[in-house]
Amino acid sequence: MGYTDGTDWYGSALIRSICVISVQKFNLMKKIIIFLLLLASSSYAFPQSQTSGWLATFNTFKTGKKTSIHNDIQWRSADEFQYTQTLLLRAGLNYHLNKKMTATAGYAFIHNYRSSGVADGYVPEHRIWEQFIYSHKWNKLSIAHRFRLEQRFIGKTIVANNELKNDGTVYANRFRYFIRNVLPLNKQATFNKGMFAALQNEVFLNFGNRQNLNGKTFDQNRLYGAFGYRFSKKFDVEAGYMNQYINGRTNDVNNHIAQIATYIRL
Repeated sequence: MGYTDGTDWYGSALIRSICVISVQKFNLMKKIIIFLLLLASSSYAFPQSQTSGWLATFNTFKTGKKTSIHNDIQWRSADEFQYTQTLLLRAGLNYHLNKKMTATAGYAFIHNYRSSGVADGYVPEHRIWEQFIYSHKWNKLSIAHRFRLEQRFIGKTIVANNELKNDGTVYANRFRYFIRNVLPLNKQATFNKGMFAALQNEVFLNFGNRQNLNGKTFDQNRLYGAFGYRFSKKFDVEAGYMNQYINGRTNDVNNHIAQIATYIRL
C-alpha cells in the first residue's frame, strides 16, 4: 500500500457527502413536484371548459423620486369570443421603498357580464386594493413576487320585468399571490431590447364573507406562459396562453385564454 497523508481520503469523503446531499435534495424536489401534480389533478376534476381572449395593458408613470402611478386596463371576452365578459380599470399609487420593493394602494372598477335565467346584463364591482412587490434576479432570470389584498364590493342583481337590475352590493375579501419570471433570449449583459420568455402563476384565496362568493377559500388559479419583445426599457409587448381554473359554487370552469399584453414604463 502507498503512503497517503489523508488528503485523498478527505477529498473523496467530501465528494461522497456532496453527492449524497444532492441526491437527497433531488429526491425531495421530485416528491414535491409529484405531490403538486397530484393535488392539481384532483382539484381540476371534470371542469366546464371554455375559450376566450384577453387584451391588457400594464403601465407605470413615474411621478417622483420614490413615487409612481400604476394603471392597467383589461378587456376580456366571453366563451368563444362572443361578447365582452369583463372590462377592468385599475389605478394605484406606488411607493418605491428601494430598487427591489414597492408598496401600492389603489382602486379598481370592474364591469362584469352576468346572466340569470331569461335576463342578462352588466354588473359593477368596486375594489379597494393594496399590494407589495418584491423583485430580484437569479442569473439572467428576473423574478417578481406580488402579494395583493382586495376589499370587494360586488353588485347584487334581481330580475324585474325580465330585466337584470342592480340591487345593492355584497362585501368580500380576497388574497392573491403572483409570481412572474422573465428570461431574456439574448446574450446581452443588460436586457434593454430583444426577445424574452415569461412564465407566471397567480393563486386567489377568499377569506371572510366567503358565503357571498363560492363559499370556499380557494377561488381560482391562473397559469400563464408567453413570448414577448422588448423594444426599449420603456415598452414590452407579449402574447401567450393562460389557463384559468375557477372554483365555482356549483360548477368549476377551466378557461383557455389567448392573451396579448403591453407593458409601458414612463
